[in-house]
Amino acid sequence: MKSIYFTLLLGLSTILTAAENIHPVSFKNDVLPILTRAGCSAGSCHAKSDGQNGFALTIFSFDPDADYREIVYNARGRRIFPAAPENSLLLLKATNQVSHEGGERFKKGSEFYQTIYHWIQQGAPASIPDEPVLEHITVSPPDAIYKKGEAKKIKVTASYSDGESRDVTHLAEYQSNEEAFAKVDHHGEITAGRVPGDGVVIVRYIDKVNSTRVTIPPDEVLPDSDYAKLPQNNEVDRYAQERFKYLGLLPSVTCSDSEFIRRATLDVLGKLPDAEVVKSFLADKSEKKREKYIDYLLSDQNGNAYGDYWATKWGDLLRPNTQRVGVKPVYLFDSWIREELRANVPWDQFVRELLTATGSSHQYGPVAMLRDKREPADMAEFVSQLFLGVRLNCARCHHHPSEKWGQDDYYSLAAFFGSMKRKGQGISAPISGLPEYWWFEPGGKVNHPVSEVAMVPKAPEGPEFPDIPDSTDPRSVFVDWVVSPQNPFFAKAIVNRVWGELFGRGIVHPVDDFRDSNPPVNEPLLEWLAADFVQHGFDQKHLLRSILKSRLYQQSSDPNETNAGDLRNFSRSYRRRLPAEVLLDSLSTITAKPEEFQGLISGAPAMQQWNHKMPSEFLDAFGRPDSSAAPPCEREATGSVVQALHMMNAKGLHKKLDGSPWVKSLIEKEPKSAVEEIYISLLSRYPEKEESEVAVQYLNREGIEMRDALEDVIWSLLNTAEFVLNH
Repeated sequence: MKSIYFTLLLGLSTILTAAENIHPVSFKNDVLPILTRAGCSAGSCHAKSDGQNGFALTIFSFDPDADYREIVYNARGRRIFPAAPENSLLLLKATNQVSHEGGERFKKGSEFYQTIYHWIQQGAPASIPDEPVLEHITVSPPDAIYKKGEAKKIKVTASYSDGESRDVTHLAEYQSNEEAFAKVDHHGEITAGRVPGDGVVIVRYIDKVNSTRVTIPPDEVLPDSDYAKLPQNNEVDRYAQERFKYLGLLPSVTCSDSEFIRRATLDVLGKLPDAEVVKSFLADKSEKKREKYIDYLLSDQNGNAYGDYWATKWGDLLRPNTQRVGVKPVYLFDSWIREELRANVPWDQFVRELLTATGSSHQYGPVAMLRDKREPADMAEFVSQLFLGVRLNCARCHHHPSEKWGQDDYYSLAAFFGSMKRKGQGISAPISGLPEYWWFEPGGKVNHPVSEVAMVPKAPEGPEFPDIPDSTDPRSVFVDWVVSPQNPFFAKAIVNRVWGELFGRGIVHPVDDFRDSNPPVNEPLLEWLAADFVQHGFDQKHLLRSILKSRLYQQSSDPNETNAGDLRNFSRSYRRRLPAEVLLDSLSTITAKPEEFQGLISGAPAMQQWNHKMPSEFLDAFGRPDSSAAPPCEREATGSVVQALHMMNAKGLHKKLDGSPWVKSLIEKEPKSAVEEIYISLLSRYPEKEESEVAVQYLNREGIEMRDALEDVIWSLLNTAEFVLNH
């Protein structure tokens, strides 16, 4: 409670303010931006979990009311002194007139000082009459071309609900996402790097975020004729080549037929192409053979292999731990995912079935996701990341540090899942053996954790739904919005995730981190892919067909002089390590010695695992997700010393080669034919002349058993980058 003395001082200050006719100062619009800009509201200072030296602010000032109480009322109101503002601790500390661990944050008499001084002098009001609301900020220029080393100053303008605009460049915060291309100082001056490319500078003011793109073209602009002669198989190529021309990048040449058939088969079916299929493809001289092969890969005759491969990817993202949810629910969930993908169920239908699930966890697979993400907030965060590409996890506790999302966004989304009821055995890890039943029942609410106000269901950047009938499951309303053409996220999120699987990185990267401060490297291309995806009924196979048939997908991984340093614009194919299951199944298929897994029928491929608890040293070494990690689980795509040693020395691999029926069949061939068979089977190409001569010479050595020699040749190729990478 304020003391009588403090109340009198506030009254006196108000009288003085009226007499002096000072322009009213807004705590939210004028004072908080200064504290944020000065670093007071940073996580390393007074916005730490316990504050700093008894003074605690909310990070990025996400809760103005809490900050106001802390400054004006807490610590017995000693931080401000309305009768003599210059003696306020808030100013004395910030100017370092009183010893301050954070040092001088601004100078006495500066614009920042005067603003806070007048606010205290006016009685430190929490708000002012008809106070406008900050609606958005704009950055000028939003996109600019810089010469190498050139410096330019940007301008940040804040727009308010009353139509007013303010230049807030001096109050905004700046951060570069790639300092090799752009460095930015505290005043908004951007200095371009010394290498061609592009980067993004993130701009934050209060709770609004925007960005500006910095492009550094090469010193020598390539002639238009270099781009005019590039083939364009479809719209993917048109948008990609426009971007290359803008950046001065010349895409790599088209990959060889051997590279194409190996790459496409691995990317669509998750396995190496059969040797006889490779031979037939390489011998085919028709111009349309690649298109025909793509159609073959996506045909129904490969439905099981296609479904298992893509179910493995989505299983990482969706499938919970058996020791948390139970064995049967996870098995049913995995089976459901496989059935949906084998049948190429459209993504809008897949998501609707998943997000509106009800029933028994021992009868309907998708209920396992409800059983795992039991609280509305958990479900909202999970669904947003997977199907909207928006990471809301930071907003659970405070405003997102580099984005516009706040707690209102987080808990408004959670409100769609607030009416779910359950009965039966809850989670009792590590057993969870009995069924649990889930259903919709009206009346559920999700309250804001700070204000405790019941939240109206609302998706990120979507409309509010305050009047959902009691008979309607709010989840179905949410799904209707998710799959509608007006939704700015869903189609882009799915398209970008599929693109990331085919190219090793997304147009937006990471693939599930869409935000203004992480813009796509080629926005027109992403927009077209998403629109085409919607137009063709959310058909993943259509999406794959469009990408696979493009020249962009079919270009070589070998760089040229212009694109050797390009790691994000897709001007060449990026080499990727084979996923653990793909590599193990390839070894098993080649050697004709399948792996054995607990919980699967004898001889079943690794691709049919339905949980990551099935023991396998090989799969653990090559990066399958941690079985104890909560979904979504993204895999580590980089190689390691453990993997290299495993390929060279693991007993399991040597056992596959020792006594392999395939090796036995090779013994019966002429050495040159055997070497050709090995290269076709492992690398989808014939050996070059020198490779063949070296291998044949080794096989014909005196005193060596043919089986041992063949195993040595195979082992040496298995340990090449050409085998373990998809290139």
